[in-house]
Amino acid sequence: MPHYQKAGKIPHKRHIQFRQPNGALYKEELFSTEGFSNIYSTLYHIHQPTAIINVGEPYSVAPKPAFKKHMLPRSFKGFQVQPQSDFLAARVPMLMNSDVQITIAAPQHSITDYFYKNVDADEVLFIHKGSGTVKTMYGQIDFEYGDYVVIPRGTIYQIDFNAEDNRLYIIESFSPVVYPKRYRNELGQLLEHSPYCERDIKVPADLPTYDEEGEFKLLIKKENIIYPYVYKYHPFDLIGWDGFHYPYALSIHNFEPITGRIHQPPPVHQTFAARGFVICSFCPRKYDYHPQSIPAPYAHSNIDSDEVMYYVDGQFMSKGKVDRGQISLHPGGIPHGPTPGAAEKSIGKEGTEELAVMVDTFKPLLITEDALPYEMADYHLSWVNKEKDIHISANLSS
Repeated sequence: MPHYQKAGKIPHKRHIQFRQPNGALYKEELFSTEGFSNIYSTLYHIHQPTAIINVGEPYSVAPKPAFKKHMLPRSFKGFQVQPQSDFLAARVPMLMNSDVQITIAAPQHSITDYFYKNVDADEVLFIHKGSGTVKTMYGQIDFEYGDYVVIPRGTIYQIDFNAEDNRLYIIESFSPVVYPKRYRNELGQLLEHSPYCERDIKVPADLPTYDEEGEFKLLIKKENIIYPYVYKYHPFDLIGWDGFHYPYALSIHNFEPITGRIHQPPPVHQTFAARGFVICSFCPRKYDYHPQSIPAPYAHSNIDSDEVMYYVDGQFMSKGKVDRGQISLHPGGIPHGPTPGAAEKSIGKEGTEELAVMVDTFKPLLITEDALPYEMADYHLSWVNKEKDIHISANLSS
């Protein structure tokens, strides 16, 4: 995060004595990623964060690629992923490469009997359905439909849902998720032309301090292995913290679309950046206002990237009918564009209510075995009908 935050009680200077009412020292922890060269926060615990009681048997959650290589436009029905009770068990990995993993999840219940920490990846939880609270060692963040909840790697958290009907689109980044560089000045402040600003960011609030001793289960994900740890003290025992490293949320509804007289290219929709991929938001907006504009996008060649579109709500101007939670994958190396008739139909329209999340990767994505049951048959033939738009239905054997 490019702006400084603090919460609770902290001493006036780093790395000095900071004592509890009983005279004992608070336990200072430096929390940083990419060594000491990236952003960091300084945390102050009541107890040592290193007090391990027990370590359980690790188990694998590694997704398996269905093909070593592929070169075919594909689409998947994300809302056909069945709900599951547990937050982690509900995750169905769909696409993956060495920079990112894309997952669909429909968790029904909150995390109550364990804590979770992903030490490999920043997690971006896009909330498609549901609401609740992410509880972290930095404090709490309330979330609702349309929120991107960004949880930096190594952050210990629990998640409370307000109901059982929840749908999440999860992007795991193996590098820090940041604001695009062109949106920031040299000091990290979001610039005037950025489609969102610091006021739109929800930061942790209500820092509760849990001074509790017992057995606290922490599931740690590292290199697609879950390691069950048991700690002596409650992980949320912070009395205070400050710095630039913490979870936050941004609503897709607070992203201000950039429009123009003619069709604007996809980079105007960029929301976050990471190594090897970008995240973009396609939001309701006014269409292009040149008198001869064609609002639907032109066909373009994906030479350098794979494009993944996750359809949230509304109908996309470049498609026929799409369903909520549908995922399309257009691999690098072949062109793609609007389905037949879409460009002509877009002429004269004043705006769109479409809502979608796009991930463009600069390395090829692999399709997981878990994704195959949700694949739509013959999606790659969607552009051959010259008379009308085509909506390919899911082809599931059961």
